[in-house]
Amino acid sequence: MILSRFILLSLYVLTFSFTNTDSVIGKTSVVITPDSSFSLKGSSNVNSFSCTFNVEKINNPIDVTYHVYGDKISFSNTKLVLDNSYFDCGHNKINDDLNELLKSEKYPKIFIYLKEFSSDKNESKVNTIIDIEIAGIRKTYNIPIQVDNSNNNMQISGNLNVNLSDYKLQAPKKLFGLIRVEDTIEINFNLSVRED
Repeated sequence: MILSRFILLSLYVLTFSFTNTDSVIGKTSVVITPDSSFSLKGSSNVNSFSCTFNVEKINNPIDVTYHVYGDKISFSNTKLVLDNSYFDCGHNKINDDLNELLKSEKYPKIFIYLKEFSSDKNESKVNTIIDIEIAGIRKTYNIPIQVDNSNNNMQISGNLNVNLSDYKLQAPKKLFGLIRVEDTIEINFNLSVRED
């Protein structure tokens, strides 16, 4: 549930915040630009599906509070909020199924909390700790994120597999249980981020 980022937005801070001092605390804000992408991919025993989030609906700018110490940056209350209604799976019925799966009536949003970045020997990768909250349940993940700083904005990309059962989610069964959605959903993101 759901990058992020957000998760990833604050990677912008990572690149520009390292200093020679042992500890720095700061605040900034970032914007995810419209040329970004964020999607969920899954499959059933019949076919696969992909649901794309309308990134223009992200509530920009996103506040980032960070603490730099050594080769790590920790974040407090830095989160990306994704409204479930802005996922498009290509067909209204599949959109309805996704919202039923995510329990959107009770939990209309997915929250992605950025917790920590640490540098990797490969300078274009950042080890990232995030929390994802779906349907009121929050889980922690450690994922590598690719960072490209070759244009005016920072490109942050990665993917993460999430098990629906970890969030006590069960996909609706169709055709008397003959169509079953697999437990693993893949979250893919490619975010273009700039400082506000």
